[in-house]
Amino acid sequence: MRLSDLVNASGASIADASGDAEVLRPIADSRLVRPGDLFFCMPSARTDTHALIESAAAAGATAAVLNSRAGVDHALIPYILPAGGELGFREAIWRLAHTLLDHPSRKLKVLGVTGTNGKTTTAWILRDLLSACGTPAAYLGTLGYKDEAGDVAVGNTTPFAVELVNIIADANARGAKALAMEVSSHALAERRADGTEFDAAVFTNLTQDHLDFHGTMEQYADAKWRLFSDLPAQSEKAFTAAINIDDPIGAEWAARSSRPVIRYSLESSNRAFLTAEPVKVGLEEIEVRFNWRGEQTGVATVQLGGGYNVSNTLSAVAGMLALGYSMESVVAALPKVRPVPGRFEPVPNGLGIGIIVDYAHTPDALIKLLDAVRALQPKRVITVFGCGGDRDGTKRPIMAKAASERSDLTVVTSDNPRTEDPAAILSEVQAGVVPGAESVSILDRVEAVAYAVRHAQPGDAVVIAGKGHEDYQIIGHTKHPMDDRELARRAIEACA
Repeated sequence: MRLSDLVNASGASIADASGDAEVLRPIADSRLVRPGDLFFCMPSARTDTHALIESAAAAGATAAVLNSRAGVDHALIPYILPAGGELGFREAIWRLAHTLLDHPSRKLKVLGVTGTNGKTTTAWILRDLLSACGTPAAYLGTLGYKDEAGDVAVGNTTPFAVELVNIIADANARGAKALAMEVSSHALAERRADGTEFDAAVFTNLTQDHLDFHGTMEQYADAKWRLFSDLPAQSEKAFTAAINIDDPIGAEWAARSSRPVIRYSLESSNRAFLTAEPVKVGLEEIEVRFNWRGEQTGVATVQLGGGYNVSNTLSAVAGMLALGYSMESVVAALPKVRPVPGRFEPVPNGLGIGIIVDYAHTPDALIKLLDAVRALQPKRVITVFGCGGDRDGTKRPIMAKAASERSDLTVVTSDNPRTEDPAAILSEVQAGVVPGAESVSILDRVEAVAYAVRHAQPGDAVVIAGKGHEDYQIIGHTKHPMDDRELARRAIEACA
């Protein structure tokens, strides 16, 4: 497509342009440029990405999209400069990228999942349910990209706009007919998912997180609401929301939505179309019965442990119903759902103790995790957790309070300290431990996990929270190899 034709077809507002060229693919990483690419100079706090135009052109890029007029001096190839400053640039990104790739999200069933907790598990369950119902499906989120052809690593829960549209186009090429994707509040605030045409979206809950980015809970909520308001307005598709009305924000959104809503709830509420009743909850599986519009289903077995996975399963079922699948087919597919890496993931051992690794890194998620473990009635609960650096510091003592109130022994340790002093983070966390609760601070996470396993007795449960599937620890700006599951296995071997 000619660059000039692309601008006209996309509806992007352009302040300045120079030259014309044939463009084939949008790309924002100069290292991945191929001949014919349209190179987007994404804004960066660390560098002027206009300086990358030279290397992009050398690799074959035929045109560039500038993020400010300062890029004109670097433009060795035809360029366009969107109007409207940063917001105008972000809108132009999705308009240009989706148009250039012929709107790939229109060719898939696309279901977004947002909320503070439960996004990953819900989207993972949805992918498995879709596939089990005969729709080849892909997952995109915190665990990367996964479809029936294999896995692809991605850098963010929701990739930036240009990468995202390429992933969706690749999903089409790889044979997917549906995509279940996590949509983070950061992505919604930064317009990364704009232009993606969703058939449905699920809202799980809203609790404190990411205030370092959003500033207030109101702004955090407003960002997530965009998935149910602004993004459907950009789409040619019909749209249905699946909203958890047990959450006060969810109840408000369900009431104000101008589009169809499937209201779901764990409570027996006459306002909910879909409810769930846990029949049996274990370490590695749950049994659930649903009520859909007054009709009760049979009991479904799901290979996920812990009581809070009843909520995640309910969210996924609501999402499937929002896509138009029948309750009968969804319930029949539930036994085919597979465990989610790093989410209530058991670590087998011969010590007679239960060891669970989980990604819980917010106060609400930690509370739900530990309440779910308590419900399994272990003799004692030993919890290992920390808080990440360069993130919302106000939740640190809150998480310590939640952990120490629900644990017989709390082991406070380092998470991903990033550029903060790990010892200072631990001090802020430790301040929230309730008086009289047994706790210990061990800076080194390897030693902390070993300490917890060593002090566990048969019948106890050891919960290692915060990192889940992650196989690294971020110190400064560097990722160092570290996997809580492997740390637990090493600690088990040392005790054997």
